[in-house]
Amino acid sequence: MDSATPSLLLSTAQHPPSQRRAWLQQAIAESYTHVSVSPSGKLPLFNEMRIYPWQSLQLSIISSNGIQIQRQAGECDKISQDAYFAVVLLSGQYLLEQQGRETFLQAGDIALYDATRPHRIQCPGPFSKLIISIPRTLLRQSLAGVEHCTARAISHQHGMGAISSSFLQSAARHVSSLQQADFAALAPQALNLISAALNSIKPEDAVIGRCRSLSLYMAKQFIEQHLHQTQLDSSLIAAGTGYSSRYLNALFAEEGSAMMRYVWQRRLEKCRQDLASQALRGQSISTIAMHWGFNDLAHFSRRFHLAFGSSPRAYRQQAQADEHQADSTS
Repeated sequence: MDSATPSLLLSTAQHPPSQRRAWLQQAIAESYTHVSVSPSGKLPLFNEMRIYPWQSLQLSIISSNGIQIQRQAGECDKISQDAYFAVVLLSGQYLLEQQGRETFLQAGDIALYDATRPHRIQCPGPFSKLIISIPRTLLRQSLAGVEHCTARAISHQHGMGAISSSFLQSAARHVSSLQQADFAALAPQALNLISAALNSIKPEDAVIGRCRSLSLYMAKQFIEQHLHQTQLDSSLIAAGTGYSSRYLNALFAEEGSAMMRYVWQRRLEKCRQDLASQALRGQSISTIAMHWGFNDLAHFSRRFHLAFGSSPRAYRQQAQADEHQADSTS
């Protein structure tokens, strides 16, 4: 029997009032990105987050009193947090600022922001929202020029915005009653709808040339097919795609990344998926690491900890514990 969808509940109500602000900043840093937090309005600080893993995505259902959230310039601490956040406002008032743009959302509207770049969120009173966390590389594979779509409101009243908002809200309403496999099967549809909604508001001059976009896609496809090869490097990728290393590095630079950084991110993500897989519990951590191109277990463990905030062994144990808890409550 398939298990229910696991979730993590984080709430300021679980902590004394004097500790809530510090706790909330730390909770957001661990689950999303580093920000500063301050109450907004006359109500006491309250914030509650229910977080669901969603294949490579993450769905969060959040309710809060008035709050201001701000991120200054700085690199993300974990590769897993190198992400875009798609916001669906459910209720209340919501102001988002990023890259010199400012947008006000109405209930049902969608907006995107880059978690690693400076941004400010201002909510003067109680509100609720959904956040869909999408890895940067995944969203950029789906939509070229996505970096030009941040802090732009997508109306819920018509077009792709209406379809996407309705789908995401419906998924959030029913997630607690869905089996884990059924909920996971909705993730690709969610990504496609978010990408289509963003494409509907993307500036006309924001798309990189069709030829360059196709070249980047082909390079990523080649990388995906050869991730398990320890000798995979820029020279091999260049030879396999027929493009020069300089040209390929320029394409990845347009995404704010680098070719070999992308390779290591994908390898780490594949290892993370395998360590969480119930079907692969019999495989050792070293076998999984070597299968995805790591030939030094100590090096792999350091990079995994940097990316995901725990050792490979601790991550696997936690995934198994979460699976066991979900089974016991289903």
